[in-house]
Amino acid sequence: MIEILDTNDKRAVRNKNNVLELYEMMINTKRSEEGTAKHVRPSYIQHNPIIADGSAALGQFFGKVTRERQNARVVVHRIIAAGDYVWAHVNFINLFNDDPNDTGIAGVDIYKMDADGKAVEHWDTLQFVGDPKNSAPLLGPNIPRANPNGMF
Repeated sequence: MIEILDTNDKRAVRNKNNVLELYEMMINTKRSEEGTAKHVRPSYIQHNPIIADGSAALGQFFGKVTRERQNARVVVHRIIAAGDYVWAHVNFINLFNDDPNDTGIAGVDIYKMDADGKAVEHWDTLQFVGDPKNSAPLLGPNIPRANPNGMF
């Protein structure tokens, strides 16, 4: 994993660590409600339209996903933190299927953190990763890759 932050910025270091722990608890160790209660403010503002505002809603959403998808996991490839903001380039795997060959969904999550290091607002952009032959497997299964570059 690539980390970019000023290690002298204690707030940024704490915020980065909190976001990493949030992912670990919320998805990888299947403790969604506990993770969101610890790292997300109850008044959390969510900009992804499929998840409601609030830490409880976020915990419930990922709790349902991880109960239904035993192999669900997230891999953080890059993380950048500066002051109250954290950006993470991630790969969500098996969130919406049980396919052992799932290439996942790439995401860039942007978190705004408060003075206590809890997430208060979130934005994301998501893209299907595809495989070596296909650039958009679910959206356009016959769209060929125009380059050999991988997502990560």
